[in-house]
Amino acid sequence: MGRLDTLREFNLFSWMREERQSRKLTLVIVFIALLLDNMLLTVVVPIIPSYLYTVDDAVANMAKNHTTASPHTPSGTFHTIVSLYDNSVRVTSRGPMDSTPITLDQAQAVSLSTSALTPHNSTEPDCPKADDQLLNENVKVGLLFASKATVQLITNPFIGPLTNRIGYQIPMFAGFCIMFLSTIMFAFSSSYTLLFLARSLQGVGSSCSSVAGMGMLASVYTDDEERGNAIGIALGGLAMGVLLGPPFGSIMYEFVGKTAPFLILAVLAVLDGALQLFILQPSKIHLSSITFSFPGSICFANMAIAMLEPALPIWMMETMCPRKWQLGVAFLPASISYLIGTNIFGVLAHKMGRWLCSLIGMVLVGVSILCVPFAKDIYGLILPNFGVGFAIGMVDSSMMPIMGYLVDLRHVSVYGTVYAIADVAFCMGFALGPSAGGAIAKNIGFPWLMTIIGVVDILFAPLCYFLRSPPGREEKMVKRRERNSRHTLIMRHTLNGLSV
Repeated sequence: MGRLDTLREFNLFSWMREERQSRKLTLVIVFIALLLDNMLLTVVVPIIPSYLYTVDDAVANMAKNHTTASPHTPSGTFHTIVSLYDNSVRVTSRGPMDSTPITLDQAQAVSLSTSALTPHNSTEPDCPKADDQLLNENVKVGLLFASKATVQLITNPFIGPLTNRIGYQIPMFAGFCIMFLSTIMFAFSSSYTLLFLARSLQGVGSSCSSVAGMGMLASVYTDDEERGNAIGIALGGLAMGVLLGPPFGSIMYEFVGKTAPFLILAVLAVLDGALQLFILQPSKIHLSSITFSFPGSICFANMAIAMLEPALPIWMMETMCPRKWQLGVAFLPASISYLIGTNIFGVLAHKMGRWLCSLIGMVLVGVSILCVPFAKDIYGLILPNFGVGFAIGMVDSSMMPIMGYLVDLRHVSVYGTVYAIADVAFCMGFALGPSAGGAIAKNIGFPWLMTIIGVVDILFAPLCYFLRSPPGREEKMVKRRERNSRHTLIMRHTLNGLSV
């Protein structure tokens, strides 16, 4: 009997060790999936406004030159030829006795033609004029950015129940495939329509990855404190994606080109897909009815940064005359602080109260957003953007574990639908934010846009108090205590057997 007991204890210990390793691998997969998803989400922030303005401006100039052209062009007139595929500027001259174009170098072109464009790789920053064409970019860019979250908003109600029927692995892998296709489309699309389609397609892939990923974590981390820590680490992947996306995109766009950053992300997505195939195993979990309260804090907190993404680069071009790479680097403080906030409050929120962290975070988001329009240069954006990112990190890292806790408290412990609801709230912020923000910035200006969303966040903050003591079912609490007691007895028995 002694040998049999020892063998059982050894098997129990091996099973527990394998379970811990499996949970860590699951956490790694979700971390990488959120990292790539949000890198693709934010890498377009500095690229799309500048790229669309460059294309539209070149098309407008060509149309203007075409309408003003005359068959009786005076001799010796210089003409600029602009290529949308390279950065060269050519000027041709036709004399009265010579019909051969004369190609001049770039320096001569600038000196001879007042309409010559600044080269793409010039050491001087491009300074668009604050005209109607630049202001109209607010609406186009806002709608394009909002398309992803809008499609994700529509898709989420279907992905949640789907994960409860077929498990989390298949939606995760489907999200990878769709994300890869969207990335390739971003790399090689040159029209607004194709870019809009790529952004919308990304919403479907993001819905699959985020809902399945969060549900997978909640299912393998059953302890409330461990779940909070794991979700905080996973949100660190989201934060790193938000952190690396804008500066990576702007620097690559400035010095390499539009295609390069998306091709790099496509390669990383393939590696993530291979990792999922080797590690994940299918699982099926069935769901009873699940409800969720107060998703508005997630929606309005993330709406603040959603409004900043399309509007801030255009406002900077109007008021600060920045370099292209600065359009993305301006988001760096918010990204870094989000990474810090999610990692700190993933642990700290459990001790001080997640409802309190959410309340403080909402107030801090509003105050920081109100300070953004007071910036006079890129350095003035550091502190407000840092506050925005840190506060959103507080809200996200506090609210995500609360959702799982409410399910444990009142329902069967399956999590696909509840995190679909959370993703719906997130998508509503990123759907309404860019679309409404672009229109508001065009009509009443960027400062008023920041004032509106800042005041909304501050006024919404007191509602987080109602999450202080969520109502639960007594029988659910009893079963939970019994399960924890059995787990404690198993651990004690295992440790005593090993010590002997």
